[in-house]
Amino acid sequence: MASAFSHAIASAALGKVYSGAKQPLKFWLLAAFCAVVPDADVIGFRFGVAYESIFGHRGFTHSIVFALLLALLVVLLFFRDAETNSRHFYLLVFFFFCCTVSHPLLDAMTTGGLGVAFFSPFSNVRYFFPFRPIKVSPLTIQQFFGEWGWRVIKSELLWVWLPSGMVMGVAWLVRRFEN
Repeated sequence: MASAFSHAIASAALGKVYSGAKQPLKFWLLAAFCAVVPDADVIGFRFGVAYESIFGHRGFTHSIVFALLLALLVVLLFFRDAETNSRHFYLLVFFFFCCTVSHPLLDAMTTGGLGVAFFSPFSNVRYFFPFRPIKVSPLTIQQFFGEWGWRVIKSELLWVWLPSGMVMGVAWLVRRFEN
């Protein structure tokens, strides 16, 4: 997996593309939450859920279906002012879907694990992208604050943070010249 930091950075870049208007704090917190929450599946290790299970790591919580369900839930619970079936409602759902689905997309570019079950619950087949430059992050905090974690951060700075910063910069420039 990519680190939680990089998942959150990717969602911040998406947020800057979503809107030039100032967004409330809950927007940014929920964007980061959606980008990070798929890794809640690691709790399954403590309960004996096998990695390769549909409910194992990078299983259902890393799927397109999960991303859509989470996005709908977030908008229905936290953006009650967005009238259902309105353009604003669907744009919010799409935004939070993109934040959530960015997680498995980044994970599919890592160097470890068994791949990502994008199509769960319909299929538990795991996929990686052919281009996998991101070093896989350790699953424990102790391992992250060591040599392994440093290798991960270096690869994420290049392959996640730098492109995210560029996306934010381009979004800022486009909005600046629109006015």
